[in-house]
Amino acid sequence: MSEAADTHQPSALVALRGVSFAYEDGPAVLRGLDFAVREGRALALLGRNGSGKTTLMRLLSGGLRPNEGRLTVEGDPVGYDRRGLTRLRTTVQLVVQDPDDQLFAASVAQDVSFGPLNLGLPDAEVRARVAEALAALDITALADRPTHLLSYGQRKRTAIAGAVAMRPRVLILDEPTAGLDPDGQERLLATLDGLREGGTTVVMATHDVDLALRWADDAALLTPAGVRTGPAPELLARTELLAQAGLRLPWGVAAARLLHAQGLLPDPAGGPRTAEALAALATARRTPADGR
Repeated sequence: MSEAADTHQPSALVALRGVSFAYEDGPAVLRGLDFAVREGRALALLGRNGSGKTTLMRLLSGGLRPNEGRLTVEGDPVGYDRRGLTRLRTTVQLVVQDPDDQLFAASVAQDVSFGPLNLGLPDAEVRARVAEALAALDITALADRPTHLLSYGQRKRTAIAGAVAMRPRVLILDEPTAGLDPDGQERLLATLDGLREGGTTVVMATHDVDLALRWADDAALLTPAGVRTGPAPELLARTELLAQAGLRLPWGVAAARLLHAQGLLPDPAGGPRTAEALAALATARRTPADGR
């Protein structure tokens, strides 16, 4: 399985090279995988259930070790001793889909402080990181709240804050919008935009092709034939690849093709990626004679 080459992309910050992995007594989940996370690019990871998304994310974060191949950070192979994994976990953090699998401390602040404390940082540095992470996720007011009294959305934010407190360069999120209402999704996406502006590279695993088209710079599709990576608007318009990945065409791509067919959009590749962009395009196409 190999990624599509793009010589114009930034260099790989974290990468899997020639990686194969199988769980004990099971078939290979990934075979000969080449996959790179490039600094500063928001990456959406998509594929059908059982395609290997969760395994890939755990390999990237050091939770699993490849049977073959290697994990690299800025080109250097990662060692799986204490020193190597500590370096990796200050570079890459994974937030799992269910926050209840990640939260265990009595209060929000205690949970967020766990990672920095494990790094052996001074108390003042730990407090600063906790305050910074709580502010980034807009949950400062919840610092002393018992974790078992949090709403689902608040638990999601607390789990992400715990990862952010490690100040990773790469933040990997497994289905972060799953289970959130529309307002919660918008607030989370705004938070991720803030983290990206602060220099964090974000990888999001999702089944939502519309969200991927709207949010991501790049997309990676896991298919039985391999992984294909490229600019999100281009990759998510490839009907045959989407079908192999068990995904449908994003509505934005379908709308752009329809507008192009009606002579309302010169280039379907420049079509709307959000409902707001579609509304703006429709408004711009109206003439004064419309009277609207």
